[in-house]
Amino acid sequence: MSDADASPDASAGASADTASTGKKSRKMPLWLETLVLLTVAIGLALIIKTLFVQAFYIPSASMKPGLIENDRILVQKVSYWFGGAPERGDVVVFEDPGDWLSGIEPGPTSPLVKGLTRIGLYPSGGHLVKRVVGVEGDTIVCCDEQGRLEVNGVALDEDDFIKPQPTCDGPMPGPACDWTAGPVPEGELFVMGDNRNRSADSSARLCVDAGPQCDPTDAFVPVDLVVGKAFALVWPLGRATFIGRPDVFDQVEDAP
Repeated sequence: MSDADASPDASAGASADTASTGKKSRKMPLWLETLVLLTVAIGLALIIKTLFVQAFYIPSASMKPGLIENDRILVQKVSYWFGGAPERGDVVVFEDPGDWLSGIEPGPTSPLVKGLTRIGLYPSGGHLVKRVVGVEGDTIVCCDEQGRLEVNGVALDEDDFIKPQPTCDGPMPGPACDWTAGPVPEGELFVMGDNRNRSADSSARLCVDAGPQCDPTDAFVPVDLVVGKAFALVWPLGRATFIGRPDVFDQVEDAP
């Protein structure tokens, strides 16, 4: 058979292959591509939020001067995997152990914000942000002659990161500078805000004078309620910085 005789069939075959290839390479509709990308983004956001990093906002003045109202922070969870636990000096985010959030204004509550928060695309509320002062076995005393907190007998010079206090570094409602907490029970933490006069924290639960919110047994936070460790202030951009652990806590030895 000559080349001329074969060319019509070959051309037809080539045309058919081209048409078939065109059908196979045709893109999906824009609406479907958008839906797929959105689904993937939401899935990744949920995985990241659940396992690695989550955004939160600061709801009150309790962590001034380092963190102020409506700051946005990032919290990482990896440090506390595989037996890791919060250390003295860590700034941690934890679930409310029981009415600690009373009187604190909630964050944005629109349906859109709630939905974005649930999937990790908007900073979460309904949690507390405090600094770990005591871990399991520690005894915290307020205060020494210079008004400094003592942890396991070691006085802490916290001037670099807490808001200056009028009399001592460990106030609570009522007489502010004469209390002892601990030993901290197994699996729990003693936490305080850096703005000691305006913080719903462990010391506020001790209460020298009995009142409706005073319960010394409620002064500690179960480690199981800790979401993670704050490691970065990301908004506003002008104040963005990493959040570290003050060196002063390295002086404290574990309780015998």
